Amino acid sequence: MSTRKRYWMMKSEPDAFSIDDLERAGTEPWNGVRNYQARNFMRDGMRVGDGVLFYHSNCKIPGIVGVARVASHAYPDDTQFDPTSHYFDPKATRETPRWFLVDVAFERKLGRCIALEEIRRHVDALGEGFPLTARGSRLSVFPVTHAQWHLLLSLE
Repeated sequence: MSTRKRYWMMKSEPDAFSIDDLERAGTEPWNGVRNYQARNFMRDGMRVGDGVLFYHSNCKIPGIVGVARVASHAYPDDTQFDPTSHYFDPKATRETPRWFLVDVAFERKLGRCIALEEIRRHVDALGEGFPLTARGSRLSVFPVTHAQWHLLLSLE
């Protein structure tokens, strides 16, 4: 098994949970993910210490606003068991959970937002199929290569 650091992008609507919220909390469970592919990335791919680009979505200027890191191994998302939660899943049980999360720890806010519009100007360098710029892709959690990580942060 590789011990090489991996990189990820995690999207959140700032009205629901922003980079400022993560900064205040320090470390927070990344709950509420209800997409199997995104769940699998967290459950099977993420390792403690991996880098995270924090992306604000569904807002006036969507873009990368901060850097965080994966702070825990994957574990069941408790919101799936709570009937009062928006993320409740009646098919999930404690014996066979369906949804997993990782804790994410704040590292820093970027000096400025790297807007989606600016990121799109680098689509050739990011590579075909980069989930953030790919048509129809709505993943909230996805891998970023070492080269993509450095390119995106160089835009700061």
